[in-house]
Amino acid sequence: MRAVVIDTFGEPKDVLRATDRPTPEPAADEVRIATTLSPMHNHDLAIVRGVYGYRPELPAVPGTEAVGRIDAVGSEVKGLEVGQRVTVSGVNGTWAEYFLAKAAQVLPVPDSVSDETASQLLAMPLSTLVLLEDLKVQAGDWITVNAANGAVGRLLNVLARERGVRVLNLVRSADAEKSLRELGFEPVVITESEDWLDKAAAATDGAPIVRAVDQVGGRAANDLLSLLAPRGELISFGALSGKPLSLNTGALIFKQAVVQGFWGSKRMEEIGADERRRLIGELMGMAARGTLRLDIERAYPLERAGEAAAASETPGRNAKIALAAKV
Repeated sequence: MRAVVIDTFGEPKDVLRATDRPTPEPAADEVRIATTLSPMHNHDLAIVRGVYGYRPELPAVPGTEAVGRIDAVGSEVKGLEVGQRVTVSGVNGTWAEYFLAKAAQVLPVPDSVSDETASQLLAMPLSTLVLLEDLKVQAGDWITVNAANGAVGRLLNVLARERGVRVLNLVRSADAEKSLRELGFEPVVITESEDWLDKAAAATDGAPIVRAVDQVGGRAANDLLSLLAPRGELISFGALSGKPLSLNTGALIFKQAVVQGFWGSKRMEEIGADERRRLIGELMGMAARGTLRLDIERAYPLERAGEAAAASETPGRNAKIALAAKV
């Protein structure tokens, strides 16, 4: 089979290559899935760079989420069959024509959910929904998020809206502002303008912002801290800038603010199987109704994985980049 492989950690455009590998055989409790689409997430590229929370043994096939059809089943697998369309997340090696997954991880997908949505239904939406639960906000509360035009920002808007939670979206460019407004995600404030703090206050009509989600790090985290109400919480969800948090100690102390990290995969373990099933059911229901729609901007063949990675990190996208086993 064809697969994308890394022999060393480094910049994705330099180290991703397609090669032939043996087709894997499922263990007794596994299924083999023929890949249809596998998105490129930020954490996938962090793994390729060797800067994520764990490092796979090399050589390794990256990719952690995909939609496809079951191609083979292990001897102990019940309730799943060859040809069934499924999605799976939290696995390894999805940037290939075939990959393995534990049967317990596999989620059948109804025909009403597109491949584009199904391919990215679990990782970021589920993490974002767990994040929203962790924020412990009520209908009518205000939260804010930076890099709001990215996948997590857009998801947070959709999921929060379902619960009546209000979102102040922070972006850095007019193009990002335009893309969010076209999606109906308002209010949006550009943080590069001199009077953006005044605009942010006006956007919420002075209502307190009780939670802030930082995806950027560096000084951007301090911008969020400046918006937080007393005893508010700042959640570090990512570090797109590659810089450590830079916070005003006075504001942190006198607001009695709380700063907390969020690691989606670890929270998945902590919430337990019953809670995961409940949240996944909520996401699948939203996807089936069309409330939750996740687009793919472009799908690249496996042989162009390096080019796909570069496109994935190009600013201004409104949807995910993915790899397709067959294009």
